[in-house]
Amino acid sequence: MPSFAKRYGWVLFVLLSAATAMADDADSQAKLAKQLSNPVAPLAVLPFQFNYDRGYGPEKGDQLQLNIQPIIPFNLNADWNLISRTIVPIEQQSDIAGPSGDQFGLGDTLLSLFFSPVDSGVDGLIWGAGPVFLLPTATDDLLGTEKWGAGPTGVIAFEHGPWTTGLLANHVWSYAGADDRSRISTTMTQPFISYNTRSAWTFSLTSEAEYDWVEEDWIVPLDFTVSKLVMAGKQPISLTLGARYWATAPANGPEGWGLRAVVSFVFPK
Repeated sequence: MPSFAKRYGWVLFVLLSAATAMADDADSQAKLAKQLSNPVAPLAVLPFQFNYDRGYGPEKGDQLQLNIQPIIPFNLNADWNLISRTIVPIEQQSDIAGPSGDQFGLGDTLLSLFFSPVDSGVDGLIWGAGPVFLLPTATDDLLGTEKWGAGPTGVIAFEHGPWTTGLLANHVWSYAGADDRSRISTTMTQPFISYNTRSAWTFSLTSEAEYDWVEEDWIVPLDFTVSKLVMAGKQPISLTLGARYWATAPANGPEGWGLRAVVSFVFPK
């Protein structure tokens, strides 16, 4: 009589091989999810970010915004990467500036370029810096500034175990555009903290606070989001859902709570 091991050994081998492959896949997905927490990771990503906010102006208008945010890395040499981050907004809004009716179309485009070292020389330290450009691509004067702008941008982050914390910031000055529109001098600071699990879940708290030096106004949203990296066949996709609270905003809003949802297509090397 053949022994149990001889009879069923091949079954055990197949089961162990499958379990090992699943564990490897889970580890790679967790590593990929953690890379998404790094603003200057050398990772091509195509996010579609949906935001809904309300409480604008005396009519309590609302806004639905789709931000198309391609992130494209370029390997310059053995020591440096160039990370291109672009935000192209498509907006639908109602009564944003009092009884102004509805607008739909493109908003202004923001292009950021980060030169980032392949190895910072300090364990867990990530940084990048470069220029940021504001392009007046809005299709309606209530959807954009009608100004060209530029300035510096930078990011610094620290990775420690499952945690990633850091700050991304920029400042934009206008240098050309419509003479009848206000000049631009705006500082944006985006502190962030995220926690990644071994099952590719990510819990994040961030803000995209802006200070308008012309109007001397703060606008401070607080965003809490939950993300999960999933596989659609061989295509990694990050799905994000979260809530936004407007801690401070100008008199014309927005106010209260908003929603955020993101679908990001990830293209690892």
